[in-house]
Amino acid sequence: MKLAQTLALAAKLLARDYRAGELTLIAVAVVIAVAGVTTVGFFTDRVQRALDVQANRLLGADLVVSDTRPPAPMLGEEALKRGLRAITVMRFPSMAISGERTALSDVRVVPEGYPLRGELRIADRLFEADRVARAIPSPGTVWVDERLYTTLELGPDGNVALGNARFKIGGIITHEPGVEIGFLSGAPRIVLNAADLESTGLIQTGSRVRYRLHIAGDTAAVDAYRTWAQPRLRPGSRIEGIRDARPELRSALERAEKYLNLAALTSVLLAAVAIALAARRYLQRHLDACAMMRCLGASQALILGLYFVHFTMLGVVAAAAGIAIGALTQAVLAAWLGKIVAVSLPSVSAWPMVHGATVGLLLLLGFAVPPLMALAKVPTLRVLRRELGLPAGLGRVGYVLGAVVIAGMILWRAQEWKLGLTVLGGAVAGVACAGLLSWAVLRALKVLRGRGGAAWRFGVASLQRRQLGTILQVVALGLGIMALLTLTLIKTDLLRTWSESLPPGAPNRFIINIQPDQAEPIRRFMAGRGVAAPELFPMVRGRLVRIGERKVSAEDYTDERAKRLVTREFNLSWATRMRPDNRILEGAWWEAKGAKSDQFSVEKGLADALGIRIGDVLTYDIAGTPVTARVTSLRSVDWDSFNVNFFVVAPPGLLESYPATWVTSFHLPPGHVATLNALVKAFPNIVLIDIAQALAQVQGMMGQAALAVQFVFLFTLLAGLVVLYAAVASTQDERLFQATIMRALGASRRQIRHAHLAEFTLIGAVAGFVAATGAAGLAWYLARRFLQLEYVPDPTVWAIGIVAGALGVAFAGYLGTRRVLQVAPLQALRALG
Repeated sequence: MKLAQTLALAAKLLARDYRAGELTLIAVAVVIAVAGVTTVGFFTDRVQRALDVQANRLLGADLVVSDTRPPAPMLGEEALKRGLRAITVMRFPSMAISGERTALSDVRVVPEGYPLRGELRIADRLFEADRVARAIPSPGTVWVDERLYTTLELGPDGNVALGNARFKIGGIITHEPGVEIGFLSGAPRIVLNAADLESTGLIQTGSRVRYRLHIAGDTAAVDAYRTWAQPRLRPGSRIEGIRDARPELRSALERAEKYLNLAALTSVLLAAVAIALAARRYLQRHLDACAMMRCLGASQALILGLYFVHFTMLGVVAAAAGIAIGALTQAVLAAWLGKIVAVSLPSVSAWPMVHGATVGLLLLLGFAVPPLMALAKVPTLRVLRRELGLPAGLGRVGYVLGAVVIAGMILWRAQEWKLGLTVLGGAVAGVACAGLLSWAVLRALKVLRGRGGAAWRFGVASLQRRQLGTILQVVALGLGIMALLTLTLIKTDLLRTWSESLPPGAPNRFIINIQPDQAEPIRRFMAGRGVAAPELFPMVRGRLVRIGERKVSAEDYTDERAKRLVTREFNLSWATRMRPDNRILEGAWWEAKGAKSDQFSVEKGLADALGIRIGDVLTYDIAGTPVTARVTSLRSVDWDSFNVNFFVVAPPGLLESYPATWVTSFHLPPGHVATLNALVKAFPNIVLIDIAQALAQVQGMMGQAALAVQFVFLFTLLAGLVVLYAAVASTQDERLFQATIMRALGASRRQIRHAHLAEFTLIGAVAGFVAATGAAGLAWYLARRFLQLEYVPDPTVWAIGIVAGALGVAFAGYLGTRRVLQVAPLQALRALG
């Protein structure tokens, strides 16, 4: 048969099967799978392309050299020699004061010419039309962003104090390079003219300042400068270009894409089950037609090709519908994540469509291959002998192919082998555990079979008779319900447990940047206002440069956390007594004041990340001077106590001669906000951090992220319901025959309806129980492994899971079996005969 004739006949078969409702379930399963994958794909692709398109606008330059110390003069001089533009921007946290209100702000000190790339836009009044800033703030004025403007209630004629100086508001920032895209972009922002910095008195010994040398110019000259500057950077300096702009955001985006993709693949896995069930029913209902085609001369190759084209057409149509739904729903996902990813996203591109269509076609053909193979092998004798069953032989090979397709999809979308294999192994283990638990519950129900009415007995008997299908339905539905329970009830329960684990008097405020001569005045200030005088701790900033004889660099490590640790400055401290929330794990703590001074005690997590062991000699660069000491102990630290703690501590006598600031944490009872305002006014250089506000921000971010994952898992729940419906549809003829026999023997429609409701209510209840058990187990693991909490499961999780599962599945099952009761017994017997 010619290709055109094959296509025409396949299209006619597709139209006929569509009108008969034979392909509805298969199409819906493909649509759900493709919609889930493309929703995630569209969203992450748009953010990724926004980063690429706006790279130099985000950076504010073509190249940036970042350090905690002023950049070496030769770096700027060399840039100017090469015909490039170069300016130095400073950034540090500081308290902004207006009247009785204070706010922790992110101060950016800029010189003339800022920004070198991109636009800085300001408005004269809040919510008015903005404009491009043609210069930096004039002396005596600052620009503030909308958050600071509203937080301090500044008004048109407002002013703000920074350190020892007070400034008028010259404009409201609406867009600034480097902050348009970011995860929790941080504190409210202030742009300050570099000429006004000295008058504030904010930059003192030990102040936390980040210096950024901005470079811009011809692309070739910038690339040549980067090649020259890279080997001349000091330890801890970082060079960043438009090719690697915002690496922390790219890393976070990649992680989010991986896990959202894996969440979407859960729906793909369930859709595969639904397709396999629906395709098996399709096979059963088309055996006679294929046998007749064989009698009329159709070859096996012709039938196989015909149905291959038939299913491919179906896959293309269903994938197109899924892509359209994904394009619409990703807009909802972007809106929900708007506060985490604040970005002007470009329009959708074609690649997520290609990926989605690929997933849909692979899924359909991978799980439609077994029935295709079987249909091609239908014996012609079936025309005369209807009792001949399903063709045997290639079916199992086809299902192995489907399993390989699913495994390949998981490894592909995970984007790395280790994560993909972990998820694949976890999925297999989870499904196996859920299946065993379902089997155990069904066995227990068998004991209770005789303790109820006829409807109950018939419902339990149906579950037992189709045990494998029942377990498959329970596992599929349980996965969807478990995901939703984990992201709603369990998430809330974990956050509550974590909050309750904090002692009532846990510190809720931090003060940093305290100068040595301010330590005692701050103690007296707090005591004089009825707040317990806090304990202050010294802090020296240093960068780790050697472990033993080995120089330390980020290239030595593959772990991202380790890379960040070796490029940052550490807060070092000294103490005689060990903090009560610390515990020695290896080695010994120094007790006496006269202890040998060249010792370090290192936090165990840091030691593990950087490969530090007892006896290693560490060298830190402190203000250009190397300081060396031997590691004599490793400690565990209870960071959740919110007390002041340090990664590295030394005995007295090693660090006192270096520039230091002091830090403290304390608990401020409600109603003492005036004390904080007075404290900031009395000591304007200090930085006050509100832990409660920071926790609220983190919890808000977690809530939004969980909402996004819940949104993706809705596809999982929908796929679970499709599995239920497919399982019901696959037994439709059997149910029709049973109902006909029962009605012929005198059973009423009401009795049969109640029997079906009992069956599906039990399926839903068991699925809810499996889901609640899995969610509680996952919560226990997360609490112990990541939060170090003693998690006590809430019984209401099981109650809600069982009740919601029973009601939801009973309703869906009732809709699926309604037609069975609408067919007259005589008509059904004639059709089945």
